[in-house]
Amino acid sequence: MAEECTHDCSTCSASCASRTGAQDLKLPANPASKIKHVIGVMSGKGGVGKSLVTTMLAVLLRREGYRVGILDADITGPSIPKAFGMKNVEIYGDQNGMIPAASKTGIDMISVNLLLGDETKPVVWRGSLIAGTVQQFWQETIWDVDVLLVDCPPGTGDVPLTVFQTMPVDGIVIVSSPQDLVSMIVSKAANMAQMMNIPVLGLVENLSFVKCPDCGKEIKVFGESHIEEIAEKFGYDLLARIPMDPKLSALVDRGMIELMENDYLEAAVQKIVEKLNLQPAE
Repeated sequence: MAEECTHDCSTCSASCASRTGAQDLKLPANPASKIKHVIGVMSGKGGVGKSLVTTMLAVLLRREGYRVGILDADITGPSIPKAFGMKNVEIYGDQNGMIPAASKTGIDMISVNLLLGDETKPVVWRGSLIAGTVQQFWQETIWDVDVLLVDCPPGTGDVPLTVFQTMPVDGIVIVSSPQDLVSMIVSKAANMAQMMNIPVLGLVENLSFVKCPDCGKEIKVFGESHIEEIAEKFGYDLLARIPMDPKLSALVDRGMIELMENDYLEAAVQKIVEKLNLQPAE
């Protein structure tokens, strides 16, 4: 074990003799940063719309007047910049740190895809390097935000663990979809949050249904949802159900998520504002 040890407990989940008693692994943000609240967005598996929920929350919070940032911690599958049309954007920095890129409406963000010359270039890194990059995004970026949303990669591995251990996360939003398999995996994410003593702000179910354009009937493509049972089991709020919306998907594909016109997450944002006691935007 000693030969394999990296001597960096913040990127390691192993329990060994090197750990003596309770350790606070929180890392300070950049000295020039001003961050009031940190919210993680996670899912138990990929493909359920976690990044979509992150971008929608950011857009709605910004419309409420809050200063919002997105730390794209999904290093090997970054999709945040594309949703905002952030292409060929240069990240600047100096001896004090990196300056995040800003979207058209003023949402700050940092992502590996903003640092790569080619957004289709794969990031083929091992876990320790990926976790280290997330820490750099936290410590070396100069954030000036009321809310920093951290878009975690799917699952309960290295990066979510790094985020929970090293950042002062005020709460997380867990994203799911209706399938039975996903419901089981949501429970894994919820159990991880409990193990890490991270408050869960609520659950969001994506791909919940398709609304018939003729009669308005809700068609449950993936069958009956079990999200309410999971919410009740863990005592979480069900923040929202997002339908399969071609218009929303088209906006994301065109990099124009900031033009979205729907109320799918408006109630969710209000609940998050209340839970975190966010002060009125200046």
